Amino acid sequence: MPGEIINRVANSKLVTLDLEDYYPEGDRLSLDIEKWLYQGMILKEKDFRNFVSHHDWQQYNGKYVAIMCSADAIIPSWAYLLISVSLSPYARKFVVGDLELLENIIFQDLIEAIDINQFEGIPVIIKGCSNKQIPESAYALLTQRLLPKVSSLMFGEACSSVPLFKKKK
Repeated sequence: MPGEIINRVANSKLVTLDLEDYYPEGDRLSLDIEKWLYQGMILKEKDFRNFVSHHDWQQYNGKYVAIMCSADAIIPSWAYLLISVSLSPYARKFVVGDLELLENIIFQDLIEAIDINQFEGIPVIIKGCSNKQIPESAYALLTQRLLPKVSSLMFGEACSSVPLFKKKK
């Protein structure tokens, strides 16, 4: 039939990989230890241990937690480790740092768990637009993992993608 419209994208091997599909649901929280410091700036071991032992750790059950200190204070490493011991049975994942670092680590774990062998020799588009906040570092890590496998790599949508890589024949 002359003039028939053929959807070449639908008929191609092209795969769209959307990181939003991998986005783990769950609350992301900050645990600021500033309030556990003497005058908001000095860590007194006995008082700090008391705060840790009396804190309600169950409130972090199944949540993602960023352990941080908003005060300009020197916090010894053991303090974060002590918190880690108490937080471990409850939190889904935690990091020492801010919420941005937490999100980067969450996505690093997710991307490392993707079986990239499924993309061997095929063209892939990394979907660029999403409703959820995807860290830029996630796209870079995904690109790094995909490059050895894919025949080509693009970013965006099938109708308007930006070419990134094409394997030489």
